[in-house]
Amino acid sequence: MGPAATSLALLCLCSLRVPTGTVDASPTQTSPQEMKRARGDVPDSLPEPEPEPTSPVSDFENSYNYVLSRLAGMDQAIHKLNVGHYTLDVKVSQLMDRLSRMDAKVGELEDNIREVYQHSKDNRKEMGRLEGCQKGRRLGYKCYLVYNNLEDYAGASRKCLERGGRMAMPRDRKEQEALADYVKSFFHPGNWPVWLGINDLRSEGLYLFEDGTRVSYFQWRKHFLSSQPDGGRRENCVAMSSDDGDWWDHYCDRTMNYICEFDDRVAL
Repeated sequence: MGPAATSLALLCLCSLRVPTGTVDASPTQTSPQEMKRARGDVPDSLPEPEPEPTSPVSDFENSYNYVLSRLAGMDQAIHKLNVGHYTLDVKVSQLMDRLSRMDAKVGELEDNIREVYQHSKDNRKEMGRLEGCQKGRRLGYKCYLVYNNLEDYAGASRKCLERGGRMAMPRDRKEQEALADYVKSFFHPGNWPVWLGINDLRSEGLYLFEDGTRVSYFQWRKHFLSSQPDGGRRENCVAMSSDDGDWWDHYCDRTMNYICEFDDRVAL
């Protein structure tokens, strides 16, 4: 064997020599990853993860752009509000103008109603006066009409005024006798008192007619048992009895028939 062959044999022996030290006699344990790679389940090299795309715009620029977009939206909303406010203002102005015209129309209507009401009152008064002179008793320039309706003194006075007259005010003996005769014939054969337009409400014992003039002629009942007036401060309104025409003082809130007088314009 030559030198070259000897060297080659030594080299092979060296490669087959067992290493010194503790030798693990157990079979070599293979990791699961290596077993998968050996079976071909896992490729020899895994692809590198792709980097996430990065935006060239910074976070500050993103926030800035977001704020700008929100401001733009707010500006649009404010513009819409301004347009709506302007439209509402126009509508309110138109409504106020219509209300002003309507108020003027209502004022005219109220004036017309007052005018019609006044005409109605005047017509009622004229009709009442005509009725008093046609159905009642004429005496000189006056007409008397008895109303067979129960009213207190104030109510009787108001009713006479509404009919265009006033409560009867006999100013002298002639008027008193004519009025007494008419009242007696109206209620015959009964005896019913009727209100006259005479009272001492302003001052006790000072008797005045409804027109405020002082009474100068009286027809009080004179009798030893019941002379009039006897009511003092309690009875302040005067009524005429229908049987004899005498005057009596009564409580003003008592209800009884009444007699009105009217101006006779035909005689005038």
